[in-house]
Amino acid sequence: MAFNKKYKDAAAKVDRLKRYSFEEAVKLSREASFAKFDETLEIAVRLGVDPRHADQMVRGAVSLPNGTGRTVRVAVFAKGEKEREALDAGADFAGSDDLIEKVQGGFTDFDKAIATPDIMGQVGRLGKILGPRGLMPNAKLGTVTFDVANAVKELKAGRIEFRVEKNGIVHAPMGRISFDDSKLLGNIAAFMDSIQKAKPSTSKGAYIKGITLASTMGPGVKVDTALVKDLKAYSL
Repeated sequence: MAFNKKYKDAAAKVDRLKRYSFEEAVKLSREASFAKFDETLEIAVRLGVDPRHADQMVRGAVSLPNGTGRTVRVAVFAKGEKEREALDAGADFAGSDDLIEKVQGGFTDFDKAIATPDIMGQVGRLGKILGPRGLMPNAKLGTVTFDVANAVKELKAGRIEFRVEKNGIVHAPMGRISFDDSKLLGNIAAFMDSIQKAKPSTSKGAYIKGITLASTMGPGVKVDTALVKDLKAYSL
């Protein structure tokens, strides 16, 4: 009951019929957050694509300039010198046959995975375990690479991956509610720029059809999609 009252009080601050500017939406999302923990500001972007068609799939990765505020645990499948490089760069776990065997035994206590190309044949056998959890290394997303040190540092610093869901919506974290407005807006600017660059050539009509911001527990705040261009002021 206490949660319902807090949510209703928060929702009362938001005009459901209004489309806010990004600045207003960020400020309102922060004001409407009520949880005792440091909530995450989430963005949901509804796209004019049909993900059932392979040529309209939208996915990619972006380094948020101000990070996510989350602690990211990274596992690296590599051997020899590359294993040492990964650990020196801050990887939480690194190894080859030993780490693969550990994952086969059910270990998935990490948020992101990287693999060097020479070991992907063995890592591929973990598809049924890593795939459903979104942990499978992917060359297109920069997580199958010999440059493991840079990949680890990027993931730790706030590099996120995004992929459109079957209903045409992309969800992503934009940072903690405790971040100041300019940092959150800077992250949103970088994310929306990546979304626009990922537009499929086969997408017709309006590409960005709706944008909503919300804290983890708070109400959604709708944004005027025509104002995406104004985010350039926050781009680094």
